[in-house]
Amino acid sequence: MTIAFVFPGQGAQTIGMGKALAEAYPVAKAVFDEVDAALGEALSQLIWEGDIDTLTLTQNAQPALMATSLAAMRALEAEGVSIDKAAFVAGHSLGEYSALAAAGAISVADTARLLRTRGQAMQSAVPVGEGAMAAILGLDLEAVRAVAEEAAQGEVCQAANDNDPTQVVVSGAKAAVERAAEIAKEKGAKRAVMLPVSAPFHCALMQPAADVMAEALADVAITSPAVPLIANVRADAVTDPDEIRKLLVEQVTGSVRWRESVQSMAAKGVTEFWEIGAGKALSGMIRKIDRNLTSRQVGTAEDVAAITAG
Repeated sequence: MTIAFVFPGQGAQTIGMGKALAEAYPVAKAVFDEVDAALGEALSQLIWEGDIDTLTLTQNAQPALMATSLAAMRALEAEGVSIDKAAFVAGHSLGEYSALAAAGAISVADTARLLRTRGQAMQSAVPVGEGAMAAILGLDLEAVRAVAEEAAQGEVCQAANDNDPTQVVVSGAKAAVERAAEIAKEKGAKRAVMLPVSAPFHCALMQPAADVMAEALADVAITSPAVPLIANVRADAVTDPDEIRKLLVEQVTGSVRWRESVQSMAAKGVTEFWEIGAGKALSGMIRKIDRNLTSRQVGTAEDVAAITAG
């Protein structure tokens, strides 16, 4: 059995996530303390006792989800399960930063600050209400690309997240994405769902945010991860720090090639995926990508206990 550790992206956030881990494991609590110190605010209090709408703000959700993932990773390590249990790490969008922190390529404090900057930059890149995203269900990537091209009509409209064989997300100008949703249904999509997001992520409209991240990443120490990262925009392994830096910038405007990333890991021998952190969205995608793959969640003290119990 070959294992990959995968880290969730935005949308997995819930009030209270990671609290029981922090109470059960001092090393998990230390992660939240480190993130609070790095940001100069009590983000942990928002995560555990705050308002879900405030937590869901991109600038809060991104470092919060990373902190929860890293707390789960530290709990695993306290029970003797180290990062080299995994053959690869990967993450969905912001989860790529969690994966790199877990693999020791970027410090937790630097990762928290980068994700705060990333969240703010992505939010401010496009005025609220001018962009949108929609999940197209029941059409494959090539079909959705054709839909997006037809819908663009001179505006930005792109396939942003290739999540699994049944779900591709489009992103871009609001009117173009709305057109894409209608065209997709005409082309046989089962559903086209406008997503409750605050900005059109992973499309060309995010270029201002990519410029901000290029500057931010230039000043951060990045080392080779302890295990290879399967990068979102390449769907293949990378270990070189300069290449990682470049791909993290490209990721802001580039597509999240999650389906291909999972297939790449499977082709390299991975048979089991551990979803480290909040929720189980990635596990659901993985099952749809390849029924022969297994997955398990590691987001609570009970999950950690179940793994270490064998």
